[in-house]
Amino acid sequence: MRIALHALLILALTLLTQLGGIAWLLALRFRHRLLTFGLAYAILWSLALLIAPVMGRTPLPCFGEPLRMQSPAYCVLMRNYVSPELAAVARDAATQMTVTHPGTVTLALDGGFPFLDGMPLLPHLSHSDGKKLDFAFYYQGDGGYLPGQTRSPIGYWAFELGDETTCRPVWLTGRWNLRWLQSVWPDRTLEPNRTAALTRLFLADARVSKVFLEPPLATQLGLVGSKLRFQGCRGARHDDHIHIQL
Repeated sequence: MRIALHALLILALTLLTQLGGIAWLLALRFRHRLLTFGLAYAILWSLALLIAPVMGRTPLPCFGEPLRMQSPAYCVLMRNYVSPELAAVARDAATQMTVTHPGTVTLALDGGFPFLDGMPLLPHLSHSDGKKLDFAFYYQGDGGYLPGQTRSPIGYWAFELGDETTCRPVWLTGRWNLRWLQSVWPDRTLEPNRTAALTRLFLADARVSKVFLEPPLATQLGLVGSKLRFQGCRGARHDDHIHIQL
């Protein structure tokens, strides 16, 4: 039973962070496992920063402006790695947003792991090659635009469309409605001008091949284009974030 529990923990840490399972496996050889795990993970995390760029992945910034990860947790979990070309797309778009909409802070969400094409970044169906990246929506309150703030603490699952409008219920789907969560989020509304402007930058960028956004929301924002796609009824909803890919 103990071996099975350790195996499950190694699997969970690997799926969540890619290298966390290795850190726990190393920690099993020592008496103070949690302390050893933390130290091993910190070493592997630091090595990833150094080695991943050599192997074609670069980390997006955890702090700063005009572009950063929505939460430091994405960096701690090593889910902020993308290809250099995609990192350039993100930086260029964030910089342009500060030109057209001064004071804008653009927040990235899940990108990819530092190593190995083909390893899934759960719960996503893609994000396995460093060529996909999600962005948080921009939000506003009573006083206007709220720089660097989202409705949910992770940037996901704060849906804009309410009840299901695009797909009929199907089995084995990642299209979660999470209605019970919606009332928990702060009372902030989508900032449509910035959200539409960022999406248009991606649609106009020749390096970007597809942009996923829920069709009714795209219509509300006045967005059109051949790159604008619907991810399908088994994929996660995209009325809480923007997905782009090279």
